[in-house]
Amino acid sequence: MLEKVKDSLLVTKPGIILGNLIAATGGFLLAAKGNIDAALLLSTLVGLSLIMASSCIFNNTIDRHMDRKMARTQNRALATGRLSPRTAVLYAAVLGIAGFTLLWFKTTPLCWVIGLAGFTVYVGLYSLYLKPNTVYSALIGSLAGAAPPLAGYCVVTNRFDMGAMLLLFIFVLWQMPHCYAIAVFRRKDYRAAGIPVLPLKKGIRKTKRHITAFMLAFFGATLMLTFHGYTGYRYLTVVAVMNLFWLYTAWSGYRRAAAQVWSKRLIVGSLLTVTVLCIMMSVDFIPEVGLGSGLAF
Repeated sequence: MLEKVKDSLLVTKPGIILGNLIAATGGFLLAAKGNIDAALLLSTLVGLSLIMASSCIFNNTIDRHMDRKMARTQNRALATGRLSPRTAVLYAAVLGIAGFTLLWFKTTPLCWVIGLAGFTVYVGLYSLYLKPNTVYSALIGSLAGAAPPLAGYCVVTNRFDMGAMLLLFIFVLWQMPHCYAIAVFRRKDYRAAGIPVLPLKKGIRKTKRHITAFMLAFFGATLMLTFHGYTGYRYLTVVAVMNLFWLYTAWSGYRRAAAQVWSKRLIVGSLLTVTVLCIMMSVDFIPEVGLGSGLAF
């Protein structure tokens, strides 16, 4: 019984859900500017959690054949057969319907649309087609990863304004070096499963150049929240320091460190950087309305 409960929990990828909830909360608090609607925040987070859990189960179901070939994932419930695909699909459908229903009745239409867009990109585009077929799957898949902070922000503003656009860019740009670092770290698994990731198709040297370019773009995008009047100078200072730390982690091992060691350090630096980013944009917001205008829904 306990094993079944554990499998039912792990198939939803709780670590991914937790990370995305931190980002969603950051987006919400940035937009709320201290005027927090606790009921709206709770409804948004629970609804997004259910949708993310559903999408992760669908992803695990689709990936089960590839998972059997990778050391990291070969013991997953769907890969081993402890959980049947039919049961998993039903489980995912129930969670997804519950999540979308909650967002529809307790949040805003724009938040619901963003949740649907993220779900469609992750399950319909990334999992079903892009991941097994193209080296650039992470670029499209990153749009799904940007959905939670975007939904958290837009559920408060009920509009897609400059702040929403900046959050979209920030979280897409953050995911690219993070995903590429994982691909370097897990390249043996990806090779075994036949997944066409950048380090295998273009080489580690070119992957490192891509990582550095995206990190620099991410650095610039994070600063735009202050320059456009959404966050203060404490945010600017702390986030700039974290970005420089992450860049130093990348550059310091660019030539000297083994790829496995280098990529692992980069992943840790990535997670620290995005966590600090979410915290700082939650606490160092500018009370006045941002400078950007947007399309109201």
